[in-house]
Amino acid sequence: MKKLREAYDNDTSAVNVSLIHGMNLNTLGIFSSGLSMLPSNSSPYRTPNTPHTAYSPIMGHSANLAGLYGRSPAAAHTHSHSAAEQEVVYLFIPTQAVGALIGKKGQHIKQLAQYAGASIKIAPAENPDVTERMVIITGPPEAQFKAQGRIFGKLKEENFFSAKEEVRLETHIKVPSSAAGRVIGKGGKTVNELQNMSSAEVIVPRDQTPDENDEVFVKISGHFFASQTAQRKIREIIQRVRRHEQKQHLGPSEPHNSQ
Repeated sequence: MKKLREAYDNDTSAVNVSLIHGMNLNTLGIFSSGLSMLPSNSSPYRTPNTPHTAYSPIMGHSANLAGLYGRSPAAAHTHSHSAAEQEVVYLFIPTQAVGALIGKKGQHIKQLAQYAGASIKIAPAENPDVTERMVIITGPPEAQFKAQGRIFGKLKEENFFSAKEEVRLETHIKVPSSAAGRVIGKGGKTVNELQNMSSAEVIVPRDQTPDENDEVFVKISGHFFASQTAQRKIREIIQRVRRHEQKQHLGPSEPHNSQ
């Protein structure tokens, strides 16, 4: 992890790491936010061309956010991946960085979404004085990795963080309420191990009321690699819990009666 952080700070273009199997940062151009650096159509990671539709990066106030967290926008996501593969991440960026992320006439965020293969929307500000804005990213794991990496890189490139300052952002992900205890672990053991392993701060706020999907949120704060590591480990915990619940739901198999 130390080597990754040094490589990112010193020369992000030289980073060569695969936090998710098969994804190489040099190949993906993860931290290159210049639109001219987007891969060509021949790139194996290029998202297939889709019919042109009007793209609005700002979610309207009528969008169902139910406060900060509403029903997953994955249902409105038109990417070719099945809904089962979709992940939703809520990434918080400085308010003053919204314009740079959107780009002139929305071109930057539009091309970023197409490149990453994700839906990227900016939630409306709750009031004029907010210091952070919520970016809602919907897509499969690889798309999340690419989209979040580009956003971290864009903030650094546009000098929203000083040359010596590490880009650290807060990310929220939802987990089934039944999995929240597993993320915390007995006496906080699992979450402490997760923080030590990833270098990210991971918090499961207490006394949360599950939403209509019986989910609660987990806060993750840290630099890109720390955040990605924590996110993937939490997703693994969720999958283990779901597999366990499925086995319990199926119950023991009935013995075959040969008579």
